[in-house]
Amino acid sequence: MIQVISRVWPLLLGIVFIMLGNGMHFTLIGLRGGIEGFSALELAIVTSGYFMGFLSGARISPLMIRRVGHVRVFAALGSFMSAGLITFPLLTDPWAWTVLRVLIGFCMSGVYVTAESWLNNAATNETRGSVLSAYMIAQTLGIIGAQGLLTLGDAGTSVLFIGASILVSISFAPILLSATSVPAAEVARPMSLRDLFKGSPLGTVGIFLLGIVYATQSGMAAILGTQIGLTATQISLFVAMLFAGALVLQYPIGWLSDRIDRRKLICGAAFIGVVSCLLGWVTGGALWSLMMAAFFAGGVTTPLYALLLAYTNDYLDAEDMPAASGGLVFTFGLGAIAGPLVTGWGMETFGPFTFWLVLCATFAAIALYALYALYHMSKRSVVPVDETESYLSVLPTASPVAVEAAGTWAAEHARDEAESQEDR
Repeated sequence: MIQVISRVWPLLLGIVFIMLGNGMHFTLIGLRGGIEGFSALELAIVTSGYFMGFLSGARISPLMIRRVGHVRVFAALGSFMSAGLITFPLLTDPWAWTVLRVLIGFCMSGVYVTAESWLNNAATNETRGSVLSAYMIAQTLGIIGAQGLLTLGDAGTSVLFIGASILVSISFAPILLSATSVPAAEVARPMSLRDLFKGSPLGTVGIFLLGIVYATQSGMAAILGTQIGLTATQISLFVAMLFAGALVLQYPIGWLSDRIDRRKLICGAAFIGVVSCLLGWVTGGALWSLMMAAFFAGGVTTPLYALLLAYTNDYLDAEDMPAASGGLVFTFGLGAIAGPLVTGWGMETFGPFTFWLVLCATFAAIALYALYALYHMSKRSVVPVDETESYLSVLPTASPVAVEAAGTWAAEHARDEAESQEDR
C-alpha cells in the first residue's frame, strides 16, 4: 500500500484539499441558512440543487474531456467551483443559492471524473484495488477534517466561505503538476432502468433508497442541528460523526461481505440504520445520543452503497458491469435529489426530528426489500459466496469512473482467486 501511495500521493493530496473545501461548504449551507432565516424546505431545495448538478455533470463532463482534455476541464471546473463558494455570502437568497449549488455540483462531478481518470490510469491491475481504497480514505478524511475547520470561524461572516474557496484553489497545484496526459474519459452508456431492475431488483431499489439516505444525511444534518439549537461546534461534530462511522465500519462490513449472503448483510446493516435513527428520534436531541445515532446511521450508509454495487455485479456478466455502474450512479442520483425535498417538507411541516423519521423509514424499506429478496426470490439461483465479486469500498460521492473501475477490479480479483484455487 505504501509503495502504491508513493506513486499517487499528489493526486490524493489534491483530493483531500478538494474535500476539505467541499465538506466545509456542505455544512456551511445549513449554518448560514439558519442565520439568514431560510426555512427547512428552502434549504432542502438548495441541497437538492447540488445533486441535480452532480448528476448532470457525471453525464456531460466526459464529453467535455474528450473535446478539450483533462487539464482544461479540471482547471475550468475547479475555477468555477472556487468562484461559486465565494459568491454564497454575497447573494443570500435561497434561489440564488440553488443556482450556485447546481453549478458547484456540476463542477464537483467533473472534478471527480477527471481526478478518478488520472488515478485509474496511474494504477495497474495489481494496484487498482489499493489505489481506489486510498482514494476513498482520502475523501472521507477530507470531509471529516472539514468539520474541524468550521470551528475556526464564524458562519455569519464570509471568512469560512473564503477559506473553502482557497482550499479548492490550492488543490489544483498538486493534481495538475503531477498528472500526466491520459486517454479521453470513457464512461459507458448507462444501462436502462428496466434492464437494471431486471438484472438486480434489490440493487436498483436499494441504491435509489440509499440516495435518499445519503443526501438527507450530508445535506440536512446541519439544518437539523441549527433548528434544535446546537452550537456550530456541535453541528460540526455531528456531521463529522456521520462520516467517521463509515471510516470505522467499512472494513468489518466488507470482510463479512465476502463471507456471507450479501442480502442478509444488506438487511442487517439497514436494520442497524433503523435502530440508530430511532435512537436519534426518541432521545429528543440529547447531544451524545445524537452523536451515537449519527455514527452508526452514517457508518452503515457508505458500506451499504458498496454492498449494493457488489451484489448487483454478482448477477451480471463482466461486459455488462460498466453500463450497470452508470445506471446505478444515475439511480442513486435520482434518490439523492428526492431525499432532501421529502425531508425538508417533513421538517417544515412536522418539526426538525422528521429528519430521523425519514431516514428510519428509508432504512426500513431497504431492510424489508432485502428480506423480500431473501425469502421470496428463492427461485432465482443464488451465487455461491466463493463465486461472488470481491467487495471494494466505494463512496456514494464517486463518479461512474471510480464505480466502473471498482467493478472491473472486483471481476479481475475474483477471476484471479478462482484461477489460483484451480491451480491448487
